[in-house]
Amino acid sequence: MPRAGVGRSRTRPDHVLADKAYTSRHNRRYLRRRHIRHTIPERLDQQRHRQNRGSRGGRPTGFDSERYKKRNTVERAINRLKNFRAVATRYEKRAYILLGTVILATLMIWLRT
Repeated sequence: MPRAGVGRSRTRPDHVLADKAYTSRHNRRYLRRRHIRHTIPERLDQQRHRQNRGSRGGRPTGFDSERYKKRNTVERAINRLKNFRAVATRYEKRAYILLGTVILATLMIWLRT
């Protein structure tokens, strides 16, 4: 019987949320080719370039601002977890010990709020 969690994942994400650093044409093309929906804001210089090209510039990228706000919530939660040295440095060799450390840090954050 094969062990769970061994090898690479056989699934693909339903949706990818990323910041402006990942707004390149290459990244968007890769996600479209794999049929992965994405919410990535377009940089201002890219918007101007697309608009200057007129009808040849293509359509504006689909951007869901409500979904992007949820990404910000997750980013802030991860940054709060990184305030705990044991979580930020990840010195633990075993995954279950790291998981316990993350759970303990999460509980401490929850109790403080």
